[in-house]
Amino acid sequence: MIALSKFFETNSLNDIVCSIKKPRSYYLKNSLRGFKSWLIPYIKSQLNKKNFSPVLAYLYTDLDCNIKCRYCYSQGTHIPGMTMDVAKKCVDWLHSIGCRVLAYMGGEPLVRKDFIIDLTEYAVKKGFFVYLPTNGYLLDKEFIDAIGKAGVAAINFAVDVVNPKPGLPKALSKVYKQLEWLLEKEPEYGYITFFNINITRKNIEDVKVLTEIANKIGIATDYHINEPPPIDYEHFKYKDDGWWITPDEFEEVDKLVDWLIEKNKSGFTMVNSIEHLKLIKDFIRGNLKPWNCRAGEITMVIRLDGSFAPCFEMYGSEKDWGDVFRGPKFDQNKLRELKKKCSKHCLSTCNFQVYHYTKSYLYSLQWVIKHAYSDLFGTS
Repeated sequence: MIALSKFFETNSLNDIVCSIKKPRSYYLKNSLRGFKSWLIPYIKSQLNKKNFSPVLAYLYTDLDCNIKCRYCYSQGTHIPGMTMDVAKKCVDWLHSIGCRVLAYMGGEPLVRKDFIIDLTEYAVKKGFFVYLPTNGYLLDKEFIDAIGKAGVAAINFAVDVVNPKPGLPKALSKVYKQLEWLLEKEPEYGYITFFNINITRKNIEDVKVLTEIANKIGIATDYHINEPPPIDYEHFKYKDDGWWITPDEFEEVDKLVDWLIEKNKSGFTMVNSIEHLKLIKDFIRGNLKPWNCRAGEITMVIRLDGSFAPCFEMYGSEKDWGDVFRGPKFDQNKLRELKKKCSKHCLSTCNFQVYHYTKSYLYSLQWVIKHAYSDLFGTS
């Protein structure tokens, strides 16, 4: 049993009840799933570098969302989502080139629950490790059972604040019951749940509380530093101030980063490497040096219509990167030149972790262990 209700009555972490035990089979299942979907495909991709063979694909199923976060520039209300025909073609094509990790993106994927359940069943039967991100508002017990039976591997539970703030609606107080249901079903279905937290100007103290709660209930955390869009989206109202970090917050963010690093070292399980956390200080000051981003190489993005982009930040690019019908058009030489410029202004958590954990096979093995035993110990 996990209960957070007492915490919201008393604001005391000591009042959080946490007593769910996972059997050894839970960790064994996640170990095997990690080896099959992450490590083996990565090794194969490195042994056959002549052919495009990404390890991880981000599939945008919808841009629509049930809430509005001020910093989000992926806002496509009333834009039709990906069709099931295109989605299955994407899964089939990814399978044919050796990719075995599929992460849904949005928007909020749960605006079409049946679509996500059906697509997950289809992908899992083909051997995919399926990530599901959600803000939690639309979760219910029926869906949790259905997506668990479908075989989802990881659920990215996005929360930014403890209680709602203007422009920051992803609040734990609004969705803690849904989180309790998710965690209660973890041992039965074998998926992993973790917090996804976006660090903005307005939630720095909340980040600490959410981190402590995650550790208390035995789940990992994943941190993003709020970044303005690299492309000018005409529809985005807050491009000048989507709660981006300003010089007024540098010192406060520095202290938060130091605190997170210490918590990581003390055993709090985090998706982020310590290397990534340290670079946040350089990034917010505009001093980030180019890093070896693997977008368009080890990772890729598939848009609603089945067309490709190397990364989230290039979703709105008009360049033809190929599509699921014609195949990829990722020119690695041109991508390397592009990354020399754009990587200085981007600290994508998703792509940085791929870069960090593909430095060597040993690092890749560490990534598999973090997935399998995420609530047992922390690693850097």
